[in-house]
Amino acid sequence: NRAGDVGEGCRTVPLAGHVGFDSLPDQLVNKSVSQGFCFNILCVGETGLGKSTLMDTLFNTKFEGEPATHTQPGVQLRSNTYDLQESNVGLKLTIVSTVGFGDQINKEDSYKPIVEFIDAQFEAYLQEELKIRRVLHTYHDSRIHACLYFIAPTGHSLKSLDLVTMKKLDNAISKSELTKFKIKITSELVSNGVQIYQFPTDDESVAEINGTMNAHLPFAVIGSTEELKIGNKMMKARQYPWGTVQVENEAHCDFVKLREMLIRVNMEDLREQTHTRHYELYRRCKLEEMGFKDTDPDSKPFSLQETYEAKRNEFLGELQKKEEEMRQMFVQRVKEKEAELKEAEKELHEKFDRLKKLHQDEKKKLEDKKKSLDDEVNAFKQRKTAAELLQSQGSQAGGSQTLKRDKEKKK
Repeated sequence: NRAGDVGEGCRTVPLAGHVGFDSLPDQLVNKSVSQGFCFNILCVGETGLGKSTLMDTLFNTKFEGEPATHTQPGVQLRSNTYDLQESNVGLKLTIVSTVGFGDQINKEDSYKPIVEFIDAQFEAYLQEELKIRRVLHTYHDSRIHACLYFIAPTGHSLKSLDLVTMKKLDNAISKSELTKFKIKITSELVSNGVQIYQFPTDDESVAEINGTMNAHLPFAVIGSTEELKIGNKMMKARQYPWGTVQVENEAHCDFVKLREMLIRVNMEDLREQTHTRHYELYRRCKLEEMGFKDTDPDSKPFSLQETYEAKRNEFLGELQKKEEEMRQMFVQRVKEKEAELKEAEKELHEKFDRLKKLHQDEKKKLEDKKKSLDDEVNAFKQRKTAAELLQSQGSQAGGSQTLKRDKEKKK
């Protein structure tokens, strides 16, 4: 325990006696055991590949669930959570199944609901984390820790699903064919840039077994909850017309390897990878989209408070700019409306003037016509009066001549 520099501003010093902080691992274990653990598995594969059976076999229980059919209009994700207890350790296990995956004629968008579901769990955790009053210690973490992708054992690699796949689901393949099938799948994953989980080898306690198991990926597994008598023992097995496959016989399938790696050795690493790698990447991208950064434009450290203040000032500036734009737009719209109203008023005045002039013209015509008619009436009256006068005069003249003739006769 020689004193020496470990890092800048830090040095190692010896202890004169027992202090007690070497019990921290025990404290951590006790606290973790009292709180319990959660583990979320996403099972992706066609209906009928034995996903539910494998889960029952892995956890040595019978999970109740509704059987899926091949008539789903689209891919739906069904989530079921179970409380398991083994010794004094509690596990809240969530199994998410992809109901209807691969059952549609058009399978182009089958992956979208799965990706959206995974992102939705990350988003829910992020929103809880960003709350002012958050309760992460009691929050049910629904982020997916492991995704088991089920491939039909057809020997056709990762090609499209078809009727041949469904017909060959119950067919077995030899050991040499299985090895070739694994090599073909691994090669196709690499050539298409698909990264699958590799068991960690940086921890010396599990480096050897994980390194060995990485060479066996992908696993070829068979699940069964039925026990058959083989020899003098009852074993989990599946009976086929051509023979019996023992679930826990490593010469028959990789079930034991999967259980060992998924549950007994690397469950905590999967949980840690979900939080420190996948969720952190999602969180970083999401916060960067929101404008949060760790450094300023000069690459100097930038605190969250400074980022918030800068973002707030930027938001207020944009808000003021938007308000000014809206004000200018409002003023412009008012001016345009005023101009439209003035133009309409001008048109109305012009129309009124035209109608007024037309009315005056019509009135003048009527007055002229009335005057003409009055003149004609007056002329007619004058002619009538003259005619009556002539007639009267004629009548008087005729009467005088008759009287004179009568006098002459008397004489």
